[in-house]
Amino acid sequence: MTTDEGHLAERARLLADPARTGRERRTALARLTDDWLTGLYRTAGAPAGTALVAVGGYGRGELSPRSDLDVLLLHDGPLAPELAERIWYPVWDSGIALDHAVRTPAEARKVAAEDLKAGLGLLDARHLAGDPGLTAELRSQALADWRSAAPARLPELHALGRARAERHGELSFLLEPDLKEARGGLRDLVALDAIAASWLADAPRDGLDAAARTLADVRDALHLTTGRATERLALQDQDQVAEQLGLLDADILLRQVYRAARTVAYASDVTWRAVDRVLAARARRGRRPARLGLPFHGARRAAPPAERRPLAEGVVEQDGEAVLAQAARPATDPVLPLRAAAAAAQAGLTVSYATVRRLAAETAALPVPWPDEARDRLVTLLGAGEACLPVWEALDAEGLITRLLPDWERVRCRPQRNAVHRWTVDRHLIETAVRAAALTRRTSRPDLLLVAALLHDLGKGWPGDHSEAGEVIVRDLAVRMGFDKHDTDTLALLVRHHLTLVDTATRRDPDDPATADLIAKTVGNRTHLELLHALTEADATATGPAAWSSWRASLVDQLVARTAARLAGVPRPPADEPTADQERLAVEAARTGGPALALRAHAEPADGTGAEPVGVELTLAVPDRPGLLGTVAGVLAVHRLTVRKAGLRELDPAGAGPVLLLTWTVAAEYGDVPEAARLRADLRRALDGSLDVARKLAERDAAAPRRPGIRTPPPVVAVAPGAASRSATVLEVRAHDAPGLLHRIGRALDGAGVRVRTAHVSTLGAEAVDAFYLTSEDGRPLEPDRAERVAQAVREALEGR
Repeated sequence: MTTDEGHLAERARLLADPARTGRERRTALARLTDDWLTGLYRTAGAPAGTALVAVGGYGRGELSPRSDLDVLLLHDGPLAPELAERIWYPVWDSGIALDHAVRTPAEARKVAAEDLKAGLGLLDARHLAGDPGLTAELRSQALADWRSAAPARLPELHALGRARAERHGELSFLLEPDLKEARGGLRDLVALDAIAASWLADAPRDGLDAAARTLADVRDALHLTTGRATERLALQDQDQVAEQLGLLDADILLRQVYRAARTVAYASDVTWRAVDRVLAARARRGRRPARLGLPFHGARRAAPPAERRPLAEGVVEQDGEAVLAQAARPATDPVLPLRAAAAAAQAGLTVSYATVRRLAAETAALPVPWPDEARDRLVTLLGAGEACLPVWEALDAEGLITRLLPDWERVRCRPQRNAVHRWTVDRHLIETAVRAAALTRRTSRPDLLLVAALLHDLGKGWPGDHSEAGEVIVRDLAVRMGFDKHDTDTLALLVRHHLTLVDTATRRDPDDPATADLIAKTVGNRTHLELLHALTEADATATGPAAWSSWRASLVDQLVARTAARLAGVPRPPADEPTADQERLAVEAARTGGPALALRAHAEPADGTGAEPVGVELTLAVPDRPGLLGTVAGVLAVHRLTVRKAGLRELDPAGAGPVLLLTWTVAAEYGDVPEAARLRADLRRALDGSLDVARKLAERDAAAPRRPGIRTPPPVVAVAPGAASRSATVLEVRAHDAPGLLHRIGRALDGAGVRVRTAHVSTLGAEAVDAFYLTSEDGRPLEPDRAERVAQAVREALEGR
């Protein structure tokens, strides 16, 4: 066995040893690699005046299983080219990734001055073999260069970090995070070390080393699980990575990763603010020292004392942060953390690191129930909107939030394995409060709106329906916070029913009197309705772009308006009249006996930033006939059109006979939406039987290559309670969206011989949530037994039976 083969065998034994894990294994792997490279250097016959140096991650003395080797061959004079090749080739042959360079000290410093990444790598230079004096001299000069150039290089490093965060997102909120590049990841730890090396500032160290170990351990497990040098913790690998680390499941893994990332991100924020303050102070003084961080000798004017501006009792502003006044006494003022936080947020500031640390260490617990000022300050903090976020993060980092709200710990860093949600549960709650702050003018009780927004998903830390669990939690918490019985009941109602409005608006017929009656009975009065309306919008917009749209907003608005009229005793407004274009299509369909169709581009605010095209609005009028819904949906599926949302209603234009009006928003799976004439022709063929839609779809599915897909829960098909409608049977369908889904549902309903009076179809992320108002041939609601048979038929169609 050659030396290289022996090294690879020893490396494999080390990585397979269950007793060697974590930092111990990374250190052992680095030492094993050191010995191997030192042997290669010596075998190559390196002359005097040369040195082999580890830089970058390898220079820090820890190696992950698939880490690159960053190595510099240093020399102080002419060097034969074949020397480097005799060192590098065995590494290449081993399959281990190598990032190498051959330079003189002067060349290495020049490259570092021009290339920030190379400069950072030299800060971790570590001698491996050869002339140690050469390595020591380079390291000393590189550190001196870094410190002298820090005022220019650190802003550049900060800008790169912000750009990286824009590209890769925040590690602590991503379902598939990049452990290295995302904000709060391993790359930020390198930046913090570089700041410390500049002597300009240092990061808060509490918990930082443990966070670094967690992220590195997870990356090790990811490398061993995948066998690749990947930094992305993909969903399909998370269970195996968790098992590799001895964790119960992937959720526990993600929570550990998120906690570590938040520690790193918060430390980065604190440190960069310190850097900015120091650089700003130096710029004001108009001088640049030769060595940053070192005291100056000789005569100079004393710096003027920092200006302190009062913000609230015991709280002042200093250097752009909220700090405690000299007379503040946290030990005797339990409301001080909330007062400082509210004052900082309202002023657009954050609370200084030293202040938050002192508050966490010295402040006594709030009495139970809370004093009125504590509730008022909490509401003031939440009402600051976006400015609340950095303040909340600072309090959360030091444990002050869980001290105020003990149930917060259950949702802190809790992942939401749902593509619609963009945040962890705790961040979603504070984001909801931020959005609710913009809606407080719509209700007479903005305090209850903001508190309900903050607490509405606390039940997600408990088993069962999170709305029901949340109601119990919030009742207890509201009493603790000092709310009276009436306000406690209101908060409990808002939490229990925070999904009711949007669910009802998208799954029930708004023209059915029972729909508004149901909401009126739920809320009880106009104030509750206003609060629930605002909370619904705040919750949905804080969830993510897929959870809210102008269409959903309009449905909720209509439902709220009708419920408000019902509560006020005003006669119910008539159903929305068809537009002139819809009436024209209905008359044409009744006159010709065939489909009348119109297409137009459809746009709506996709992410709250402006109108973007999201599909094509298809309006279709067809004389009522059996099999219509499944046929039309099948034609759309043949043309690879995805139904984003759909509505179906019956018209009788000028007494010419019933015509079904379908208004759907569709989008092409890829390519463009076909022309209206082509769609109309295929609809005619499908309706007269010359186009077999089901066969077309079956042939296409059979020809399509089979690809592995994600596992999804089985579809749920249920008959809604009788109170959902007095004039029809409501069938609810929840399923993972797929091509032809609506076609399969329609065919099952057609086969069951029921009439679809109205339909409300929506696609939320990757999930379809549909409601169909069904009647028998004589226009009456279905008998219970028949309704269950219809539900079973739809269920079997979706399950492929």
